[in-house]
Amino acid sequence: MALTIACVGALHKQRGPARPPVAAGLACAPARCRSEGDGVDGKRDVRLEPGWLRLLGDEFEQPYMRALSAFLRERRAAGATIFPPGPELFNAFWYTPPERVSVVILGQDPYHGPGQAHGLCFSVRPQVPLPPSLRNIYQELEADLGIPPAAHGSLVAWARRGVLLLNSVLSVEQGRAGAHQGKGWERFTDRVVSLLDAEERGLVFMLWGSYAQKKGAQIDGRRHCVLRAPHPSPLSAHRGFFGCRHFSQANDWLAARGAEPVDWQLPSLGEAERLAAQPPSAQSSVTG
Repeated sequence: MALTIACVGALHKQRGPARPPVAAGLACAPARCRSEGDGVDGKRDVRLEPGWLRLLGDEFEQPYMRALSAFLRERRAAGATIFPPGPELFNAFWYTPPERVSVVILGQDPYHGPGQAHGLCFSVRPQVPLPPSLRNIYQELEADLGIPPAAHGSLVAWARRGVLLLNSVLSVEQGRAGAHQGKGWERFTDRVVSLLDAEERGLVFMLWGSYAQKKGAQIDGRRHCVLRAPHPSPLSAHRGFFGCRHFSQANDWLAARGAEPVDWQLPSLGEAERLAAQPPSAQSSVTG
């Protein structure tokens, strides 16, 4: 599956406080490009930020990704409704360039209800009602840092501020949770986790639930801050997700290393809609 790269944005100068030194392995120019070709799902509008494209481009030539692409085309031809839409499959890699990643939140697979999934784990589109797990995330955020729950479920602002919202499986079918597990996505995202684990500057990994903890089992806890808690689902949040204080722990760890803490305050509904609709730009301009 050949990829043709077409730049759709110019280089920009980053504003705001300087970021900590970036290891050579994840350094890239902050241009905004999209990869155009058949796409892993048969679409011609698969968006990858150029740094991720440089790091992951070879994966699209691997047999497992070709098989995954064929599977997605077959399911679509059979009438399956696949979420998120093709252009949004890789939104985690579109909104958060590799050199800006400071926190990684690992999810499992996308929401399978209509209009929910848009390529960022736990996040939904601004006008979509909050899923129960996200409500619990907001509840813990308020208890931890005193930040009131947002009036929407879009976490695009977090993604733009350096929080990589990564599902292990990047697609699902309507009404069929886990329908695309075991088809190749796990290998792709394992590669992503491996690249992040090799990042010398140190990152924060939030592993919520046994699935995420198993996927992140090989992360080097000597170099990175690895935070573990039960999943925020209503079925398990009361077993230790509530009270885990991961948001403040992440910021304390980053600050202790001289890195910029994450602004966890989410914007208003109107601003969230604007952020979700526009391509990523000067990321440091995104405020609560």
